[in-house]
Amino acid sequence: MMKPCLFSVGSSLRNRDTFLLLLAAGGLLQAQTVPAQYTGPGSCSSSSCHGGVQPRQETSVLQNEYSTWVVQDKHTRAFAALTGDIGQRMGRILNLDTQKSSRCLTCHAIDVDQSQKASSFDRNDGVGCENCHGPASNWLGPHTTRGWNYEKSLALGMYDTRDLIKRSEKCLSCHLGNGEKYVDHEMIAAGHPDLYFEQASFEAVMPRHWADGTEKDPSIEVKTMVVGQAVQLRENLLRISRNTSRFWPEYAELDCFSCHHSLVAAKDSWRQERGYQGRRAGNPPWNPSRYAIFQLVAAEIDRNSAQQLDSEVKKVLALVSDIVADKVQIAKAAASAAEVADAVAKRMAAAQIDTARTNRLLKMIAADYERIAWQGERTAEQATMAIDTLFIASSRANGKTGNDGPVRAAINTLFQLLQNPSAYNPQTFAHQMKNVEALLP
Repeated sequence: MMKPCLFSVGSSLRNRDTFLLLLAAGGLLQAQTVPAQYTGPGSCSSSSCHGGVQPRQETSVLQNEYSTWVVQDKHTRAFAALTGDIGQRMGRILNLDTQKSSRCLTCHAIDVDQSQKASSFDRNDGVGCENCHGPASNWLGPHTTRGWNYEKSLALGMYDTRDLIKRSEKCLSCHLGNGEKYVDHEMIAAGHPDLYFEQASFEAVMPRHWADGTEKDPSIEVKTMVVGQAVQLRENLLRISRNTSRFWPEYAELDCFSCHHSLVAAKDSWRQERGYQGRRAGNPPWNPSRYAIFQLVAAEIDRNSAQQLDSEVKKVLALVSDIVADKVQIAKAAASAAEVADAVAKRMAAAQIDTARTNRLLKMIAADYERIAWQGERTAEQATMAIDTLFIASSRANGKTGNDGPVRAAINTLFQLLQNPSAYNPQTFAHQMKNVEALLP
C-alpha cells in the first residue's frame, strides 16, 4: 500500500517528531534538532512524491524516482545477493552470516544502530534512497512544503549528490571502499567480485532517476568522469595507507591479473616478453588502472599539478610493487600522494571543459593505446569506459557525422575484448584502440 509522503516514517514520528519537523520547516528549530533516522524507500513511494509511473516535466524533480529504482535499478537486489548461492557459499568460507555480518550489510543494505532506524525501515530493501541521500527523517516532511529548497534539506542532513566530488565519494564508499567498508583479498578469494569503477560510465548504465543536467551544463558527463577519476585515485591511495595498518601486502591493492591469468607456454607469454620493469620478477605490481587514464586527463587540464601528482604516485608505485617494502613508508607515501590527489580533484571540479577539450581528451587517450594496453586488463577497461564517455559527449556537442557508426562499433569491440579478463591480450587490444583513434575526426 502506498503511503503519503509526510506521515510515512512510522507512528513513532507521527506523535512527536513530525510536529518538530513541521516547526523546522518553518525555520523555528535549528538543523539536526531531532536525531536523524533512516525511514526506508517506502517513505518516498507515494504517487504524489516519487512513486509516479511517468516522469513529470512541470516539477523540479521527475516524481517517478522510486518507481524507477524499484523496477529497474540493480541496487534493489543488493541484499538479495547475500541470500543467493554465491552469497551463502561466501558465508561458509568466511565463517559468517552474510545476512547479519557488518562486512556484508555495510554495502548491501544500511547497517546502522537500531536507534537510527524508523519503524518503517526494512534492511531487505537493499541499497535504496537513503544509502545515497542520507537518513531522511529530518527532511522527509519539510522538503515537500512550499518555499522549501535544496539547501534547507542539506542543512537537515540530506547528502549533497549534486556536488561531483561528494557524489563520487558516496559511490566509491562501496564501489572501492573506505575506512568502514572494504573488500579485501580474502573476500575476493571467497567469491566477491573484484571492485572496479568509473563514475560517468556507471552512471550512464544506471536507470536514471535524475535529470542528466546537459541542458544546464553540456560538459557534465565529461566533468563527472574527470572528477570521478581524481576522487577514485585519492580514495585508492587512502585505502592503501589504511591497509598497511592492518597487514601488508594486501593483494586486493595489486594487479589481480598478474597472477590470475590463463597460463600459456613461455614462448607465447606476453607478460614475460614485456618484462618486469621497476620490480622484481614474481612481485605482483600495484593495480595502475586508477591512475593510468587520469594522468592523461590531469596533464591536459592542469599540467603543473599533474607533474606533482605523478611524482608522488610513482613513489607509491615503487613501494607497493615491492612486497618487502616497509609498511610505514608505504603508508606515508600513499597519504602524501592522496593529499595531492585531493587538491587535484578540487581543481578538476572547478575546471572549464568545453567541446575542444573533450575532443582533445578523447584523441589523447585513444592515441596512447600502446602504453595503456600493456598496463593490463583493468587499465584497458578504464580507458574503454573513458573513451566511451568522451565519444558520447563529443557526438552530442558536435552533432552526428557519417563516421559515428564505425566509431561506435569500434568502441563496442573494445568492450568485447574485455569480456574474459584472464585471457586479455594487449596486442589485440592496442590494435583495436589504434583503429578507434584512426576513425576519430
